[in-house]
Amino acid sequence: MGSRRTAAVFLFLLLDWSLQENYPFQNVSLTWDTRVNDLVGRLTLDELMQQMAKGGGGPINGPAPPIQRLGVGPFQWDTECQHGMNAQNTTSFIQDIGFGATFSRDLVRKAAEATSIEVRAIHKMYAEKRYFLDHTGINCLNPISSIMRDPRWGRSQETYGEDPFLSGQLGQQNIQGQHGNHPRYIRTSTTCMWFDVHGGPESIPVSRLSFDAKVSERDWRTTFLPSFRYCVQGGTDSVMCSYNSINGVPTCANKKLLTEILRNNWGFSGFVITDQNAAENIITRHHYLNNSVDTAATAILAGVNVEIVSEDIKSPVFQNIVEAINQGKLEEELVRDRVKPLFYTRMRLGEFDPPEMNPFTLINTSVIESSNHRALALEAAMKSFVLLKNDGILPLKQATFNSVAVVGPLADNNTEISGDYHSNPGNQFISTPREAFKSFSTDYRFASGCVTPSCSQYNSAQIQLAVEKVDIIFVCLGLGNSLETEGHDRYDLELPGKQQQLLEDAVLFAGEGKIVLITFNANPTNITWAQNNPRISAIIAAFYPAQATGAALKAVMTSPRTPKFGRLPYTWYVSADQVPAITNYTMEGRTYRYFKGEPLYPFGYGLTYTQFYYDFLQVSDVLTAGNDLRGIVNVENVGTLPGDEIIQVYLSWDNPSVTSPQIQLVAFERFTIDYGSTVTYTFSVSPENMAVWTDDKGWVIEEGNVTLYVGGQQPNQKKSVGSNVLSKSIKINGSKGLGYY
Repeated sequence: MGSRRTAAVFLFLLLDWSLQENYPFQNVSLTWDTRVNDLVGRLTLDELMQQMAKGGGGPINGPAPPIQRLGVGPFQWDTECQHGMNAQNTTSFIQDIGFGATFSRDLVRKAAEATSIEVRAIHKMYAEKRYFLDHTGINCLNPISSIMRDPRWGRSQETYGEDPFLSGQLGQQNIQGQHGNHPRYIRTSTTCMWFDVHGGPESIPVSRLSFDAKVSERDWRTTFLPSFRYCVQGGTDSVMCSYNSINGVPTCANKKLLTEILRNNWGFSGFVITDQNAAENIITRHHYLNNSVDTAATAILAGVNVEIVSEDIKSPVFQNIVEAINQGKLEEELVRDRVKPLFYTRMRLGEFDPPEMNPFTLINTSVIESSNHRALALEAAMKSFVLLKNDGILPLKQATFNSVAVVGPLADNNTEISGDYHSNPGNQFISTPREAFKSFSTDYRFASGCVTPSCSQYNSAQIQLAVEKVDIIFVCLGLGNSLETEGHDRYDLELPGKQQQLLEDAVLFAGEGKIVLITFNANPTNITWAQNNPRISAIIAAFYPAQATGAALKAVMTSPRTPKFGRLPYTWYVSADQVPAITNYTMEGRTYRYFKGEPLYPFGYGLTYTQFYYDFLQVSDVLTAGNDLRGIVNVENVGTLPGDEIIQVYLSWDNPSVTSPQIQLVAFERFTIDYGSTVTYTFSVSPENMAVWTDDKGWVIEEGNVTLYVGGQQPNQKKSVGSNVLSKSIKINGSKGLGYY
């Protein structure tokens, strides 16, 4: 979503909008399209304009106003529900980067379902009071389909990671979870964000509100579009055009993006919503146009359907739609067409049917923070943690210790470790490391060392006092929302302020005490010293685990038989020197698909408490271009404990005719495998994931050889997780063009 703001709390005073007569759009026996056409056909030009102009920013610029004469109520398009509804007393799930680390379609779907249930409940509560604030509607601004492109980007935490295929697959499950399985209605509608080529900068060295991303057609098609294509294929109701320009054209005025690619190439029939004030920025930030009439016409011609505007904007761009029609810059028929997807979505949400037909209207606030939702928040956190290092200390061999210390600025700050756009659960449901680890010992010590994660003011004596002569020390470091967030990038990947000194002091003063480092960050931080220092026994990347943080960390360290641990959804670089400037949008040298250096930890990396062995890979030796590539592999748990394995299937082209990724993920699945047991994984690689991009023919499956790799990690990585990787060369006979998508 756009710039953070506090939702205006107001009472929307409404007259009775119950219908005075029956209209065809009320007739539940008619098709959705027939009903939508009837309703939109009855609207005046001014009513059409208001429906498109008031997407959010109430009470001035939202909600979409009621149309009393037709019995149409108000509708709020601007609701944040990224990893829990952005409201008070709702379940707070792990931030999206953690969901990426789970590599679990099932978890993403279940969490999206739980969130959408709570969204419905909050909406019902407010609608009954006739409050229609921002963030009280049932159109969710989620999932995030942008990829994590740069390790300094402030919004990396809101993505599923750096891989387009992983992001696209998880995004589809998010949509399915929000929509639900009802044959007629959807529980909440979805918005894939931010479309497109949007991955930094936020603030350094220039503002995201005016940034022009210069991108090649190849990088655009192979990296920045695929996850959104999966989102459209998954049935999303809308996409949000982003703040930036692409090759000189603001995305919300970009006809190639919003019409040629989105609608013509992909067959999208939903609506496009602007990021907050993005239409205004076409004039004030990008200086692409110089007046609101031309901007309204250009955005709508490009493909935009509804505008989100903050409440401080006195004259939104889309309030000039009627004037644009009067000046001949817009056709009334096109404006009506742009309004139709808005009411189609509202129809699918059940707004114009008798309430008793739609079971989602019965959802009330009793479902919020249900035991099932709290258990799911705990499970998701446990399965998102990535075990980066372990000398054998984990799982802990004992339940209690003579003495325990928990130190660091992120050990007891729920806001910092919940992730941006988090919900606000009741205090009784929040568990921080400081609280959860108290049961480890009666001699329990805590010291933050720093008041905030920036750690500009550091108290070394406080840390020394806490860790001296202690059996085990848990050090909680990282970034938090105050250091990586919307509107705020980082200059480098170093631990902020005096955090590195805090860690070194913990080692220095701990004597023989064991040390476990827990990092709370989305973007990688330089923890090379900790990785290489034998005094650091274990490292856990926790990301932003939200309300279940402490309980989940305690469980993964003390319950060896409980399914747990994820894998890195991005490349953990050593330093920012390993990647190009954040303003450079070439993919050369970025992400595991193009990076040729040696990272601290590679994409897909993560340890467990057991070991796995791969064998019996069956894949055809020869494949006809255009057919699916199907395979089977066995995975055995050869350790002494159960564990979760994330099977990763990669493909590389032996001699592509054009520049292509050096390797890319084409299939994955998560399994819980008991020790001594074997699972058989049957997978399929689609033709789209075997094609390469050519500027003259679009996507083409070329004749030649490809190599398939199957294992719990990338092939040939220097920092191994200990399991093996199988490979198979496949000859592709013939070639096949797949067109432009």
